[in-house]
Amino acid sequence: MIHWHLATHSKPLPVEADPAAVARIVAQAASTPVVRECLQWFVRERQWINEQHLLLCRIPAPTFFEQRRAEWMCAQFRDLGWDARIDRAGNVVATEADTDGPYIAITAHLDTVLAPRSNEEVSVGPDGRMLGPGSSDNGAGLAALLAIARAIRSCPIADRGLPLLLIANVGEEGEGNLSGMRYLCRQSPLGGRINAFIVLDGPNTDHITSQALASRRFDVTITGPGGHSWSDYGVANPVHALSRAIALFTETRLKPSPRSSYNFGILEGGCSINSIPSHARAKVDMRSESSSKLEEMSGLLTSCVERAIEVENDGSSGRKVTAKIREIGSRPAGRLADDASILQVIRAVDAQLGIRSRLDCASTDANVPLSMNLPAISIGAGGQGGGAHTAQEWFHPEGRELGLRRILLTAYVLLYREFAMG
Repeated sequence: MIHWHLATHSKPLPVEADPAAVARIVAQAASTPVVRECLQWFVRERQWINEQHLLLCRIPAPTFFEQRRAEWMCAQFRDLGWDARIDRAGNVVATEADTDGPYIAITAHLDTVLAPRSNEEVSVGPDGRMLGPGSSDNGAGLAALLAIARAIRSCPIADRGLPLLLIANVGEEGEGNLSGMRYLCRQSPLGGRINAFIVLDGPNTDHITSQALASRRFDVTITGPGGHSWSDYGVANPVHALSRAIALFTETRLKPSPRSSYNFGILEGGCSINSIPSHARAKVDMRSESSSKLEEMSGLLTSCVERAIEVENDGSSGRKVTAKIREIGSRPAGRLADDASILQVIRAVDAQLGIRSRLDCASTDANVPLSMNLPAISIGAGGQGGGAHTAQEWFHPEGRELGLRRILLTAYVLLYREFAMG
């Protein structure tokens, strides 16, 4: 149970399960003078927030190479008066002094799918729109962490340090396989002291991710003898076999329910137009709202590869190809109960702030805590954005303050209620 007192010395807010009562708690919190002052801070300091956003996005942080950005984030937290360090996984963890939990954690991932090669690749246009890789996903989330950190220091809302963790974590994108969040939840000494997670991913405030979308990722490699395109014609060709396997797999149409998807995102093979390749490789991402459907799709991939190898070898003049399928990532499923405290709170906060949001299912850092039955949601950090995972990614700060208020007010109510999470 949490027994922290407001700076105004009011009593901790009572345990309530009724939505109307939770709404009253949120309204009371929003009207507290020191909280109201903190929420207004985001408007006054919008230029500072935008500047931090631009600076951090210009630091390349592709998955597995987040260290430079992590070091920069750690330094910013320290400059703002937080105790900050980089843990063994590479996550940046910031706390206020003299706190030992139990914590509410606000997290945002450090890594990006694409990385800028120079500062000029991340720029701000005349209309205030930021252009460049990672500007939206997840520059928006990281900028929000810094804004929350400074707002709390500028407008203290507790008699002493808040039991709040601000975490910039590694390994969310691509083949990172949620490594930063896995470490935090399963190996870090802090893991057992976190009561709830608010995951910030991208800008948009129209959703609350409360169900974790399961996914599996595979590396399919086919190898053969290779040779000259003329003199060795007839030997089994890995590219031909791989192409056939992909065609066989994609001929299967997915049903609308449960919602599922697949994507062959990387194809490699060969070294010249007049050489029979000695290897071919593909990486595929599969996702589904149903774990059993995901298993079915994984089995289909295996059977399609086996059939493609059989056909290619049957038609060859002698030397054969072989295949290897290796799993390179797996994101677990999970979901919040409809009456979970954290959902009650953020729904009440959205009603208080006039935000229209819906519950959704997605694959985010929240997958890990949700799979462990830990309360977690993933939400946008405010503003507008698009083009994620492309060279045309963009972010516009219009409306960012609303998202930041949503984050702070949600964390505040969770911290200052006496409640049992679940």
